[in-house]
Amino acid sequence: MPYVPALLVIDMQNALAAISYRAAETVAVIAGLRERAKAAGVPVVTIQHQGGELEAGTEGWQIVPELRPSADEVIVHKTSADGFLHTELDKTLKALGVTEVVVTGFATEICVDTTARQALSHQYDVVLVADGHTTSERPDTGEFASPERSIAHHNAIFRHIDFPGRRVRVVPAAEVDFTAP
Repeated sequence: MPYVPALLVIDMQNALAAISYRAAETVAVIAGLRERAKAAGVPVVTIQHQGGELEAGTEGWQIVPELRPSADEVIVHKTSADGFLHTELDKTLKALGVTEVVVTGFATEICVDTTARQALSHQYDVVLVADGHTTSERPDTGEFASPERSIAHHNAIFRHIDFPGRRVRVVPAAEVDFTAP
């Protein structure tokens, strides 16, 4: 089977970027990956959440300006943490012949984690971009781990996921190679 990657950009929306840990740095990393993907002819699929505070058409719902999809890019709208659930994501990826998804976006422990795991169940290999996902700003107290710990935790977990017949890798953006498996 040929190697065909796609870059997934999950929930990089204005309202979510406003509460994100290291938002500017994460946006810059993803923007660089988008440029490299497009230069290599790799499809970029933007996944956009709607519902609750992210009402379609509002400023907060919009994709951050640096990552706004061009007219030839696919946008998948979702209403849950799972980018595949009741969406056209799987159909879109299959139509493009995609075999591996390169996962970036917000929020590490919710939409990024859920969509990446579901990609495995939908028979895609997964690359989690170690410095290309983020979560909300919050203190390292109470019920939640700090953003740094949450990101590090998920990177470590994905390095150890064993999924029969699928390949899972965690690499920094600088090591993502859109031309070779």
